[in-house]
Amino acid sequence: MSCFLSNSSLGKKLVMSITGCFLVLFILFHMSMNVVAIISPEGYNAICSFLGANWYALAGTVVLALGVLIHFIYAIVLTMQNYRARGTQRYAVTVTEPGVSWASKNMLVLGVIVLLGLLLHLINFWSKMQLVELMGQHTNSLGFGPADGASLIAYTFSQWYYVVLYLIWFFALWFHLTHGVWSMFQSVGWANDTWYPRLKCIANIVATIVFLGFALVVIVYFLRSLCCCAAC
Repeated sequence: MSCFLSNSSLGKKLVMSITGCFLVLFILFHMSMNVVAIISPEGYNAICSFLGANWYALAGTVVLALGVLIHFIYAIVLTMQNYRARGTQRYAVTVTEPGVSWASKNMLVLGVIVLLGLLLHLINFWSKMQLVELMGQHTNSLGFGPADGASLIAYTFSQWYYVVLYLIWFFALWFHLTHGVWSMFQSVGWANDTWYPRLKCIANIVATIVFLGFALVVIVYFLRSLCCCAAC
């Protein structure tokens, strides 16, 4: 089984599908959690406190990190393999899309942008929340408690350059998901002439929900910061 997953093209795509599915589910959860920050900052902080540096949150963080690492490594391996076999085609598909989408031809580039956005997010949030709690500190470098995620969101997105960078990240994620979600199902043999358009529709819906959910938090908090500045 390990040889199949690591050596065969089908096995590699199966690993990509499994890790991709896991990451999509996490993204949907994280997006839903962030939307709570708009409705109730106190409720969002309660969720942050619950997740914190508890054993289950730490275990989830490790699993998530491994999922991202494995997904990215296999993406590189598959891309290089496809370059050698078919020139510039990124992913082998059994259903040909009329007018191959830009996202399908640039999945690795989009993946790199998504990964860079993730690193920025870890610096802005994880290092000032869960890491601070793990180190036994009561406040981070900004003076916020490790569970005061709402204040950290408000501070981060009061700065226009973070708003721009995060929106670029979310836009790249949207492109990545529009191709990645349907490709995930295609890799396990679900994409045929009947299901292909349905899966494309599902992929677009999922990607758009993720984009709008994350972007809404950024834009709302940025507008709130502008209102506060105007009031002052």
